[in-house]
Amino acid sequence: MTTAVPQPLVPASDFIRDIVEADLKSGKHAKVVTRFPPEPNGYLHIGHAKSIHLNFGIARQFDGTCHLRFDDTNPATEDVEYVDSIQEDVRWLGFDWGKNLFYASDYFEEMYQYAAELVKRGKAYVCDLPLEEVRRMRGSFQKPGEESPYRERSVAENLDLFTRMRKGEFPDGAKTLRAKIDMSSPNMNMRDPVLYRIKRARHHRTGDKWLIYPMYDYAHPIEDAIEGITHSICTLEFEDHRPLYDWTLDNGPAKCHPRQIEFARLSVEHTVMSKRKLLRLVQEGLVSGWDDPRLPTVQGLRRRGYTPEAIAEFCARIGVTKFNSSTEVALLEDCMRDDLNKRCSRMMAVLKPVKVVIENYPEDKVEELDAANHPADPSSGSRKVPFCRELYIEEDDFREVAPPKYHRLAPGKEVRLRYAYFIKLERIVKDASGKVAELRCTYDPATRGGDAPDGRKVKATIHWVSARHAAEAEVRLYDHLLSAADLGDVPEGEDFLKHLNPKSLETLKGCRVEPALAQAGPGGRWQFERQGYFCADSRDCKPGSLVFDRTVTLRDTWAKIEKGGKPR
Repeated sequence: MTTAVPQPLVPASDFIRDIVEADLKSGKHAKVVTRFPPEPNGYLHIGHAKSIHLNFGIARQFDGTCHLRFDDTNPATEDVEYVDSIQEDVRWLGFDWGKNLFYASDYFEEMYQYAAELVKRGKAYVCDLPLEEVRRMRGSFQKPGEESPYRERSVAENLDLFTRMRKGEFPDGAKTLRAKIDMSSPNMNMRDPVLYRIKRARHHRTGDKWLIYPMYDYAHPIEDAIEGITHSICTLEFEDHRPLYDWTLDNGPAKCHPRQIEFARLSVEHTVMSKRKLLRLVQEGLVSGWDDPRLPTVQGLRRRGYTPEAIAEFCARIGVTKFNSSTEVALLEDCMRDDLNKRCSRMMAVLKPVKVVIENYPEDKVEELDAANHPADPSSGSRKVPFCRELYIEEDDFREVAPPKYHRLAPGKEVRLRYAYFIKLERIVKDASGKVAELRCTYDPATRGGDAPDGRKVKATIHWVSARHAAEAEVRLYDHLLSAADLGDVPEGEDFLKHLNPKSLETLKGCRVEPALAQAGPGGRWQFERQGYFCADSRDCKPGSLVFDRTVTLRDTWAKIEKGGKPR
């Protein structure tokens, strides 16, 4: 099912929307038709999400149509697994294509006939040069290319050879079909580019029917024209390919000529957006799969607890420009916090537990204390949390020797337990190795849920869980995938794997969470008070074996808390 993602009534304007609006007002187009054209050779990532929001968003805004079209022209790298995951991700982001699901392979016959027409018009020829030689003879930006010795073959010979290529009379790589344009063009893409190559590879939809496959730059404009696309929106690296896009449509029997418009692709700091690099991480086992929460894939973000609404807000904030830049991951995290802050109930969880024994609390007594599900939303109600003599608190909320201005638990210091009482540390119990085993405290029964009647104040409130009632869990904390902010700053030729952050994943076992979380189902989201926003891992979490992923930290830092600020 499609996720219902709230959309702004009037989306922010940008240069592409301005073009679309002008085309509609001038009567150039009566209806807008866009498309999202993924190649089914990997999983979608946050950069694709930006393109999805742009293409589907424009169609939605102007009451048009957006097609989902798979550019499946390279069977060697494609798989139905990717096709299925892409459809799932687009729906999860909040969009649907209705009846407008297409594949490049739907048009293989039309593309072949289109190429044959180019040959008849003297605009394409069959070349026997190996691809390595084709590349060498293209020249450079400073040197014009060399014409192929097969460039002047007759139309009849080219048609015969192209037909025989289709029939499989030649081995892979023996011949290509090339456009006849200009080997001295300053645009390298116009130097007689390859349109078709011989490739014996089983296609996930057409099987072994085809032995030749079109190149992407040739296939894409034809697909757009067949579908009646009005605005073909792509990322900025295709700007130099636009002349070939236009040439293909101007010189063949295209029924319409869509307009290609380029925008800056999304680059997010401290991660990789290249499908080739992402595939390497997966294949070499450096991550747990395409849905590893450290990856920028939609599946990874979803598993980590990100919401489609937060991603929509992120895409809206970064906008659409013509200038490549790198976006700080902090902006994405900020959008996530804003969204989760509104939707997530609060819970208490102790990630690095140390036991507290309240010596003056009755051993067999258990109280049910009221805890707000969302302090800023009274309508969310409250829950009961059990309180007893033995508790767990966070290791970082205690210091045997307190530094200056340390306001949490230390010998002789008093703190407030969230929703409960004031407690004071009386003595520390250590095991044989000298490690802290227990903190022996006393409590003030008069301070339940509020301040001390005598007016004394404490400067810190800490969270806790009942040792008797808490559920045990594994918690995974995530950091940046890469230590380098931008791989563009990495020396050329240096393996990007050298910049993997060795601390990108920290797994904490033996954590303790409120008993209300004992039955947590996969995908559930909560704010663990003072810890951050967490979700039950969609792959590994189940009752009896709890696993939580940290989605994002809170805005507050320990530094702020140390200065007397209140944790959120």
